[in-house]
Amino acid sequence: MAKKTHKEVMQDRNGLLSQSSVPYIFVAPSVVLLTVFFVIPVITAFLMSFTDFDIYSLANLHFARFTGLQNYTNLFSDPVFWKAMFNTFYFLVIGAPLTIFAALTAAVMLNSKLVRFKSILRAGFFAPVVATLVAVSVVWKYVYDPHFGLLNYALSFFGVSSHDWLSNPLWAMPAIIVFAVWKNFGYTMMIFLAGLQTIPETLYEAAEIDGAGPMQRFWRITVPMLAPTTLFVTVVTLIGYLQLFAEPYIMTDGGPVDSTLSIVLLMYRQGFRYWQMGYAASLAFVLAAVIFVLTMIEMKIQGETRTA
Repeated sequence: MAKKTHKEVMQDRNGLLSQSSVPYIFVAPSVVLLTVFFVIPVITAFLMSFTDFDIYSLANLHFARFTGLQNYTNLFSDPVFWKAMFNTFYFLVIGAPLTIFAALTAAVMLNSKLVRFKSILRAGFFAPVVATLVAVSVVWKYVYDPHFGLLNYALSFFGVSSHDWLSNPLWAMPAIIVFAVWKNFGYTMMIFLAGLQTIPETLYEAAEIDGAGPMQRFWRITVPMLAPTTLFVTVVTLIGYLQLFAEPYIMTDGGPVDSTLSIVLLMYRQGFRYWQMGYAASLAFVLAAVIFVLTMIEMKIQGETRTA
């Protein structure tokens, strides 16, 4: 076997290097875009949270002064922040389980052999998801109207007096929760439906032969087999609902008396109404920390449940 010359060896090495660099060439545009539009802004916002960056600093960065942890200190001593945090968790604790329950119920129904017109029902349930959030928020604002709203009109047939749902501190957040569940459960339903269709039909047939009823089959087969899907939709719903913004912004503007003020809406107010961008950045990172902690807790609970 003839020994390769130095030139041939170098050509082979260059060929191997060029082949190994092909994946990096394909990935490079995504990495560059991710760095420019995500990594750098996140780092910048994090540094901004330690300054008093405001509207004057936009014109001249020299006006931004380093304040250390002052923004975070002011944040945790601000009663409005705690009110917004309470409202956000109220929305999450009530809205997320309702959304998941409605989605799972609809998915099980659509997966049943007894239900007809599945395509029409599936399209109807999913339609709110693809509808523009701003547009449907305005429509639902009129649904809740105390004088001409469809909801009060329907309740009048049952002898229920008219309510000003969005102007009542007690009912404003529940009204927004109902709207959010209607708007979002279709997306979660489609994920559950995909998960249900991966469960082997033979498991249900074997359980039915053994005498298991519908509820036993649901709890013993459907729920355990959907555990990975449930984890995914729970985490996604948790992250999405903690970022509540558009619904209260359009329907109530955080009122009445801050009863629907969320963390993200408070962040918007501080950053784009009062131009306290350093303070708003600190809000963003506190929310990010909360989302991270809750996601880790949820994943740990689901992991322990699967191994139990």
